Amino acid sequence: MPWKEQQLVEIRESFVRAFFSQRASMADLCREYGIARKTGYKWTQRFIDGGVPNLVDRSRAAHHHPSAVAPATVEALLALRRRYPTWGPKKLEALLRREQPELEVPARSTISALLKRHGLVTERTPRRRTPASTQPLAAATAPNVVWCTDFKGKFKVSRRYCHPLTISDASSRFLIRCEPLEGERLEASKRVFEAAFREYGLPLRMRSDNGTPFASTAIGGLSRLSVWWIKQGITPERIEPGHPEQNGRHERMHRTLKAGVASPPRSEWDEQKAALDAFRLEFNEVRPHEALAQRTPASVYQPSARRFTGHDVDPEYPDHFDVRRVRKNGSFYVSYGHVGVGTVLAYECVGMEPIDDGCWHLWFGPIFLGHVRELGRGRFDFTKNQAGRG
Repeated sequence: MPWKEQQLVEIRESFVRAFFSQRASMADLCREYGIARKTGYKWTQRFIDGGVPNLVDRSRAAHHHPSAVAPATVEALLALRRRYPTWGPKKLEALLRREQPELEVPARSTISALLKRHGLVTERTPRRRTPASTQPLAAATAPNVVWCTDFKGKFKVSRRYCHPLTISDASSRFLIRCEPLEGERLEASKRVFEAAFREYGLPLRMRSDNGTPFASTAIGGLSRLSVWWIKQGITPERIEPGHPEQNGRHERMHRTLKAGVASPPRSEWDEQKAALDAFRLEFNEVRPHEALAQRTPASVYQPSARRFTGHDVDPEYPDHFDVRRVRKNGSFYVSYGHVGVGTVLAYECVGMEPIDDGCWHLWFGPIFLGHVRELGRGRFDFTKNQAGRG
């Protein structure tokens, strides 16, 4: 039988003694023990050289490490790190060369490994990020095709932080809302959008960044707010993280807003709200816009023909889709099993698009959620589409 890790020494001793008893040839014994003849001769010679103690595996560690860091250098680096606990390998290397030029300084990667080995580096907890959106951004060819939304940072007004929530039409640059809120929370934000929809109708798409409450780390980057948008017939689209230029028209308006009414802010909340309202009126009806041939946004914008009813409507799916209602715990039943999609879609209808026997594409409205594959006996494999689009 092949040699195992357990009782290796005993097995090797048994092999060697069987060989010296001449009960079988080396070839026959090696076949019996499941080893190569080279291995058999090696352990036989080891036994001859040192007996049973010599049948133990020898360490393969190198006796000499020519590239090892000198102890004096290690101590110097550790001392510097303790003196400056937030410094990384690059700064420690530069300071060591300056303070002790006689020492041979190792590579930065070696310095980093030394710090970790001596417990001087705290590993960062991976940050959960909103899944990237690969959904192409729509061209704002006419009013109400794309609305843009964001918070204009925050600043203190009368000992409270003010977070202006802004909504604009990407085509006409019309500033739909500029509302001061005390936080970037769902309930207050949703009320602002409801008021905007009642006054100006519904856009086809809503463009935002990846922050709350517009997006989340849930499946497809969906949040409670974006789920509500979808149930109003609006497709959410998110810019890439770190690319505010993809919402450049809205960001440019923010620059003008900051210069006009937020730098410095007003001393009282009512005054700040009045200043934001006045800014919105001037921006829409007085200020000529170069991209509009010096016309005002109000002269170009028209409200949407898609009216807001206030009713949440489940997304519609093609007839060949199998529609399932998600339970409170974020899962839905399929063929005596269940698939989990997360509580962000609790009580919502998802559509299963059959693509093969036992395989489906899963959608929530226009948002592709992932691939579902039946494994048998009520078990399913769900591969989430973290990009939010198929």
